[in-house]
Amino acid sequence: MNTKNALKLFVALNRTCSTLANADQENIRHYGLSRSAFSVLELLYHKGPQTVQDIGKKVLLTSGSMTYVVNKLVEKGFVHRNICESDRRVTYVGLTSSGTDFMKGIFPEHEQHIAKMFSALSDEQMVMLTETLQQISTSIK
Repeated sequence: MNTKNALKLFVALNRTCSTLANADQENIRHYGLSRSAFSVLELLYHKGPQTVQDIGKKVLLTSGSMTYVVNKLVEKGFVHRNICESDRRVTYVGLTSSGTDFMKGIFPEHEQHIAKMFSALSDEQMVMLTETLQQISTSIK
C-alpha cells in the first residue's frame, strides 16, 4: 500500500466529512434544532420508540448529552418518556403526535437537501462509495 495515497485519502475524507457536516448543520439549524436533537427525532421517526440507551448508541451520544437532548425535546413537546412496566430501570422515548407531525413536515425537505449534497454522483457511484466506506469502517473495527 502506498502510504502517500492513504494520507491523501484520509485528508480528503476528513475535509469532505467536515463540509457535509457543516452543510447539514446549517440546514438543520433553520428547523430550530441541534444536530443531536434532529438525529434523535430522525431515529424515532423511522424506528419508533427506543430505550434511552439504544438512542445514545445509535446516534453516538453520551448519557449526559442524551439526557440534555431528550429533555429539550420533551420541553418542545416533540417526544415523551415511558417507563417500562416490566423493568422500571428502562425508559423508552417516543415521538408525540406533535413530533410526528413536525418530522412529516420537514423530512421531505431534509431528504432533498441530502440528495442535493450528493448530486455530483450517479446512483451507481453512491452505492459503490457507500460499500467502500462500510468496508473501511469494518476493517478499522
